[in-house]
Amino acid sequence: MSATGLDFQKFLKYLLGMNLPPLVQAFVLHFGEMGSRWGINRTVGQIYALLYVAPAPLNADQIVEGLGVSRSNVSMGLRELQAWGLAVPKHVPDDRRDHFTTPADAWEILRILAEERKKREVDPTLSVLRELLMQAPASEAERHAQARMAEMHGLIEQLTTWYDDVKRLETERLAQLLALGSRVARLVEVTDKVVSLGRSRKKKDGP
Repeated sequence: MSATGLDFQKFLKYLLGMNLPPLVQAFVLHFGEMGSRWGINRTVGQIYALLYVAPAPLNADQIVEGLGVSRSNVSMGLRELQAWGLAVPKHVPDDRRDHFTTPADAWEILRILAEERKKREVDPTLSVLRELLMQAPASEAERHAQARMAEMHGLIEQLTTWYDDVKRLETERLAQLLALGSRVARLVEVTDKVVSLGRSRKKKDGP
């Protein structure tokens, strides 16, 4: 048996004993708490975390034993994770039960989580702001409030436009962009200087 097979058998022993390794347990519990803050069921967050760290795909029974939750909660959680693309069905030879894992690419997981947060937190705010900005102000106080709302709306739209552009980047390009960090600001400064220099030369040369 391979080393991976041995590790998986050891992992299953923890699952069947409803006693996750301390390190795994801490990770699973944390994702359950974070899930509730993101507006999703705590169990869904725990299921995802367990699938993510498991060395091989798990079936529903193993998840039930590992987390100590009901089968119905696991089934609903798996359906929700599949709808998001965060739980991927995997065939296991000589086993007719459905097994699941998470996407292999961590960047893909990050994109999915970011998109879900945008749908839950950013998009509703933009919708409310648009509705309020379309209303005719009835007083000076409302005109002032709308002006402030317009500033917020413009900033959020600019950020969402940037996000839409960035999420289309290939994973390699996205990783390079994030690796630049604060150097992006220097790149922008250099670009501004080059553009300004070009404009100055055009003015000197004339039409």
